[in-house]
Amino acid sequence: MSKSDSEKARAPRNRTLELNAGEAIELKNSKVSSTDIPEAGSLRNRIICGDAFKILPTFGNDLFDLLFCDPPYNLNKDFGKEKFTKASLDEYEAWLDSWISLCVPLLKSTASIYICGDWRSGAAIQRVGSKYFKLQNRITWEREKGRGAKRNWKNAAEDIWFFTVSDKFTFNLDAVKQRRRVIAPYKENGHPKDWSETKDGKFRDTHPSNIWTDITVPFWSMPENTDHPTQKPEKLLAKIILASSNPGDLILDPFSGSGTAAVAAQKLGRGCIAIESDEKYCLIAQKRLRLAHSDCSIQGFDDGVFWDRNSRPPRS
Repeated sequence: MSKSDSEKARAPRNRTLELNAGEAIELKNSKVSSTDIPEAGSLRNRIICGDAFKILPTFGNDLFDLLFCDPPYNLNKDFGKEKFTKASLDEYEAWLDSWISLCVPLLKSTASIYICGDWRSGAAIQRVGSKYFKLQNRITWEREKGRGAKRNWKNAAEDIWFFTVSDKFTFNLDAVKQRRRVIAPYKENGHPKDWSETKDGKFRDTHPSNIWTDITVPFWSMPENTDHPTQKPEKLLAKIILASSNPGDLILDPFSGSGTAAVAAQKLGRGCIAIESDEKYCLIAQKRLRLAHSDCSIQGFDDGVFWDRNSRPPRS
């Protein structure tokens, strides 16, 4: 860790996850390096520190049940060791193809694929993804953080493109229904219609749509928060993992960042092999995985239920 990272002043209530010097040394000694990759079977819920373009070809075929990708968007962005420079649409599309093509043989015939992007990169993702997979949907999720614009609409949403290898794939509908408070409690023959009443109010479990407005981007008071500039929320990954995999399945994340996919997979009883090129974020991801052994909670997902924002009753 650099001096600026390790000595960054935090407010007393700031829960952003950090590494002290001792943890950094210990985790460095236990990390998996791209120069010493064991058999994939021993890598479940591990973070590999290295270049995905070099590591992906070392894996066996037909290995993964789910591919989650949060690659650099087509923006000028500093990711620590890696810096991404905005390219033309054709150049970005070629870059997407260069790593997606490496992932194709690694996936089972029943696998699902989720690729994150924004409005600039969406067209390229759709074209390249459709070249290799079957396009099923596009999820748009509300990203409430962000700066306003004086001469444009504020960017408050991102997309996740949902593909499958074939027409035979996992989708666990009941695992990802959303519990909402009932606004119009209709009854049929005097009984609640598709809702239930509890001491805390009236609730309905609704089918999930491709518009997600219940996601909270990690911030300073959340224990899952890190200093990674584009960290995805655990709740977002939980939805994808529960919908498109089964307990014991294996997930691949070639752009791990702070390790959210691996952490959510471990908490939900799945395996994950994650790759990240920046050592600092690899070590943070490893610490998050260790903490997940003793704390399997996911904010917004309680008692096996995804709660609509601000709808969960307070704990007694």
